Amino acid sequence: GFFDPPINVPIYLSLSNITMKSAIVASLVASAAAFAPTKIVPASTQLSAWVEDTVVGVTPPAGFFDPLGLSKGKDDVTMKYYREAELKHGRVAMAACLGWYLNAGGVHPAFNSALSNDPLKAMVELPAVGWVQFVLGCGAIEWLGQQIKERPGYEPGDLLGAAYWVDNSDEGWVSYQNKEMNNGRLAMLAITGIIYQDVFTGEYGDMMYRQLVR
Repeated sequence: GFFDPPINVPIYLSLSNITMKSAIVASLVASAAAFAPTKIVPASTQLSAWVEDTVVGVTPPAGFFDPLGLSKGKDDVTMKYYREAELKHGRVAMAACLGWYLNAGGVHPAFNSALSNDPLKAMVELPAVGWVQFVLGCGAIEWLGQQIKERPGYEPGDLLGAAYWVDNSDEGWVSYQNKEMNNGRLAMLAITGIIYQDVFTGEYGDMMYRQLVR
């Protein structure tokens, strides 16, 4: 942890668990909030027209999947904001799944491999300098992304400028984007389930469901 453990170890562990669960809930709420628009603007086009013109992310068997109707009545600007948020969350979730299993497998590239193999416990054990590096790194990436968005012709999530070289008339490019989006969607569900299993069962490795088959 950040400080030497107090004499009453059970109380310390209990507080750590409460803090960890609170952080997880807060992160999930923040992720959900990212999908809400900051302001409501008049619709410039109908949603149906946007769906018809969009070839990326509308894939079988679900097609245009929006069971909660969050896109109803939204204009192109808001829909592009939603797409940007979905891509960002998907990419972070894919990185989180990879990092989770590397950590759970015993791969610790920093702090002399002294952190727990349980990624959630490792979060609590991470020294302050590690959190500072993490926050500054994320902030730098976010700042860079905001600068890239200012360029003309920017498409949601296209941080590398691929839209300058290829467009959605290329079936191979569309297929690549759909694969990324679907993998990101799956990763968001996966990391949510992984965290749930660790918090409520204590299992974090490749046999998370062992308690269900005992």
